Amino acid sequence: MPPYGAKAIAPAYEFKPHERPFLPGSPATPDHPFGRRVGYFAIGILLGVTGGFNNGLLIANLPQIQGALGLTPVEGGWLTAISSMTSVCMSMLLIKFRQQFGMQRFTRVFLVAFLILNMLQLVVHSYGVQLIVRGASGIAASALTTLCFLYIMQSLPAAARLSGMIIGFGASQVALPLARTLSPLLLADGRIEALFWFELGLTLMCLGSVALLRLPPSERTPAFERIDFLTFALFAPGIALLCAVLVQGRIQWWSTPWLGYATAAAIPLIGGALLIEHNRANPLLNTRWMLGRNIIRFAVVAASLRILLSEQSFGAVGLLTVVGMGNDQLVTLSLVMTLASIAGIVVGLKTLNMQDLYKPVVIAVALIGIGAWMDSDSTNLTRPSSLYLSQGIIAFAALYFLGPMVMIGIFRALARGPSHIISFSAIFSITQTLGGLAGTALLGSFQIVREKYHAFELTQTLTATDPQVVQRIQQLGGAYARVLGDATLRQASGAGLLGQQVTREANILAYNDVFLGVAVLSAAVVLWLGALWLRFRLRGQNPLAADLAAVQQMRQKQMS
Repeated sequence: MPPYGAKAIAPAYEFKPHERPFLPGSPATPDHPFGRRVGYFAIGILLGVTGGFNNGLLIANLPQIQGALGLTPVEGGWLTAISSMTSVCMSMLLIKFRQQFGMQRFTRVFLVAFLILNMLQLVVHSYGVQLIVRGASGIAASALTTLCFLYIMQSLPAAARLSGMIIGFGASQVALPLARTLSPLLLADGRIEALFWFELGLTLMCLGSVALLRLPPSERTPAFERIDFLTFALFAPGIALLCAVLVQGRIQWWSTPWLGYATAAAIPLIGGALLIEHNRANPLLNTRWMLGRNIIRFAVVAASLRILLSEQSFGAVGLLTVVGMGNDQLVTLSLVMTLASIAGIVVGLKTLNMQDLYKPVVIAVALIGIGAWMDSDSTNLTRPSSLYLSQGIIAFAALYFLGPMVMIGIFRALARGPSHIISFSAIFSITQTLGGLAGTALLGSFQIVREKYHAFELTQTLTATDPQVVQRIQQLGGAYARVLGDATLRQASGAGLLGQQVTREANILAYNDVFLGVAVLSAAVVLWLGALWLRFRLRGQNPLAADLAAVQQMRQKQMS
């Protein structure tokens, strides 16, 4: 490899100007026959869904995994936390890895390593092995998502090639409701090994597929600098500590001392990394660009949407669990959410207008608010069928906003030069991952606080001198009449059952408060973004006009 510049991408074939890679580390884009395009698209979807399944199967089946391995809720939380830690921390390094070592080595290293760990968890059933595998799955998920949209981009015409990124990110997110749909079938015999076999099978399919149909060669160029690893050594632990705090805060509660220490340690670690980057000539993270007004607005909107979408992943599933629904009863609802998510991607792509990217985001936030408001009058008679419409709307919105957000971020990065892609990747990954964790932590903590409040209010109305309360206790205790001859014991059992009912009702009321809170927050975001969009429309401005022109000029210069 020459010390400077890029290595020739193929000695046997000279790529035409429009076929050359737009960025180092990305594959060339030659003209493919139709059959090969179909193959690239199918493999891309397989890679994206597999990457999403790594986290989706864990979230959908965490109680079963905890039970099989004898884990506490705290230990189960660490499985979720470590997957998020590695995913968000490695995303920025993977780009430079591709640029320096090429696509084929990138593909082989990460897929083969993940295959070995998947085989290990089939043989060794322990908490330590699961931590290692889940940590590796976070890295693999980032790598597979990247491969997903690179494969899909090969299947699309030049004019629509950037849509491959939207489909790639969307495929990995569709995997969560799809995992809930398939999980009862995989666990039909009650053995979690079926999940591990399924993950292993998907990994083998991915390895075979990418070996059968490889990506075109890419340009390679020296990318890593020694100081990159110093930045990573500070930034990654800081982000990992924040992930740990957000996951464990709701489980161990926020007053636990080590959570404060972890937060205090994360601030100087991340700050030190950003300070180093701020003074570099060739930074890994371009802090001056990241601290610009437009990029901060992009990050706030992306994180806010992830927080609001926790209404679905935490709120709806949690409510149905409270009323006694398990994964077996959620299959149809999960299927509805899967189909709505796919519809969101399709409609988002069909209606994507580069001259008006804020409008779909405003619509998506409004749809989330409507869906949450529809759920806010749930009762103990609420069943999955009661949520088909509301959760379908939210699932649609979750993928409908993705296209405009990706386009806004990617064009703002490309307009400043290829080196800014790493900064965009870091911002997008952090906002999506930490936003999702923060949403669950925020809504979960709010639900716990409101449950205590409602439980207190309900118990205040229950007195031993109230005839209705006495009658209800007797009715509930009557269920034990054949096994408990002692009237006092029957009354105590009836009082215990009444207490369980009070707790259930308090939880339902608390989830209603969560849904209503999400609806109110959505309305606030709609007002903010709606006012911003309306201002641009009235002035006839496109906030991305300069960025679009810069990218077009860059592309024309490359092709000339």
